[in-house]
Amino acid sequence: MKCLMFVLLLPACLAHLNVYLSSAEVWRLLGLTAELFYVRDGQINFYALNFVVPVPATIGELHFTWQSLTRKPLPYTLHVKLGETNENGVRAVDVLHPPTFNISSEGYVPTEPQTWRVDLPCTHTVAAEVEVTISLNVSTGSSSTTLHFKRKKICLKEALRTAVRVDSVPHAPTSADIFYAGAGCAGGALLIAVVAAAACRARARKLRRARSDEQDAHAFLPDSSCKSAASYTSYRRPTSLPAAAAEEKARDLQQRIAELTIQRCRVRLRSVAMEGTFGRVYRGTYADEDAREQEVLVKTVAEHASQVQVSLLLQEGCMLYGLHHERVLSVLGVSIEDQTAPFLLYPWNSNWRNLKQFLLACRGVTLGGTAQGAPPPPLTTQHVVRMALHALDGLIYLHSQHVLHKDIAARNCIVDENLRVMIADNALSRDLFPADYHCLGDNENRPIKWLALEALTKRQFSPAADVWALGVLLWELTTLAHQPYAEVDPFEVAAYLRDGYRLQQPANCPDELFAVMAYCWAMSPDDRPTLPQLQIFLRDFHTQLTRFV
Repeated sequence: MKCLMFVLLLPACLAHLNVYLSSAEVWRLLGLTAELFYVRDGQINFYALNFVVPVPATIGELHFTWQSLTRKPLPYTLHVKLGETNENGVRAVDVLHPPTFNISSEGYVPTEPQTWRVDLPCTHTVAAEVEVTISLNVSTGSSSTTLHFKRKKICLKEALRTAVRVDSVPHAPTSADIFYAGAGCAGGALLIAVVAAAACRARARKLRRARSDEQDAHAFLPDSSCKSAASYTSYRRPTSLPAAAAEEKARDLQQRIAELTIQRCRVRLRSVAMEGTFGRVYRGTYADEDAREQEVLVKTVAEHASQVQVSLLLQEGCMLYGLHHERVLSVLGVSIEDQTAPFLLYPWNSNWRNLKQFLLACRGVTLGGTAQGAPPPPLTTQHVVRMALHALDGLIYLHSQHVLHKDIAARNCIVDENLRVMIADNALSRDLFPADYHCLGDNENRPIKWLALEALTKRQFSPAADVWALGVLLWELTTLAHQPYAEVDPFEVAAYLRDGYRLQQPANCPDELFAVMAYCWAMSPDDRPTLPQLQIFLRDFHTQLTRFV
């Protein structure tokens, strides 16, 4: 379907009108507690209107909320249009029965908030997608405005159970509910991010001018909710938050993506660095506005990736946005264009490698089908301790910015030819390193064998949980990326740790270095060393090692 054009938008018509998806509807579709406005006090979110929202087979009805903010109702007309055929030549009438409204096609927008419904009944005779455009015309007599809400309805041959109704939205969602809503709507948090990201572009320019002094500080989270010493955050997983907190959290992610957005035409892909089931990592170049090119690494997803996977790519890729430290690799830019997979760009150097791949290459093992040159020289204990100190420096900086990584591991670090290590985000790690992640029946792949006991059993993350994972990373460095707890079933890891068992001391690992790992794996978070304490010990130990070289 060709892009729909908007008619002239006159302030006299929409200056006192709200059209939005309620928090209940957003929860039903996206698993988030936040409202999504198409028109708020007359301000139109054009990108929300242009975004084609997929409607999964499990959802057969859509809900919109509107309200006239004037003292009298505003006249409206409603109609819906189906695409004639899809890319496979299937007719829309064979896939979808004529959509219907639960209100009249002509009437008045009420002065009180009112929710109306559009029913999209599938025929269940053909499995296909149908483009649906819902058009709302609002007039004041002398002027009128037409808004087009675009949807892509997915229908299957067999009817599926209906999704959660708007009037029965739970207030305390479980992990299974979150997965069902995310996978069913095929939009996840991506819709919130993409829709409002572009809407924030114009406002972001003004904000950047007004906050130029603040931008020099490169704060990770500009809002005050993350400034307290006890406030740590990560955007890896949706949580059950109050509506105001969830909306603030989503708005921050939207603004970050808006500020990071770059033009796709400036990116040139050269070769595939890594590839998984749905994720791909490319080497390429990026040309800035002055036509200066720089080497970049591009993370994206394949054509068959679901919207949930796309959403995770964006959320996890933007986790370290705004952080600037020599031991942290932060995202350089984001490219989001309609109907195409998003690109995440990272500054790159031809001498950089994924740390896990590097460690495996040190013992002659390849991963991901990538070509390897001559094996790197053997790592000494001195090398291992210095690399651990680099990762430790990066983690100390993250915690100073009130950021929990939650997935510290060799796979989420990079190393250069001089064995300097940087911490990166975990975007695509589940796909590129599937053996490191496991699902324990909670519909979420997690790095089970890197998690602290309280993070594994109670989902409690803290700086001490990152310290535990740092101990596992140190064990990876010492063993050249052997799999931790290789003999333990993922379902038994929690009981294994609770009984006091830990990773064994690697061969040729000094007792002093293994003692550091063991301290990191203390049962109680309060008994684990702090990052500054680890830094002091490892520096002293490294100094002792250099005396014998």
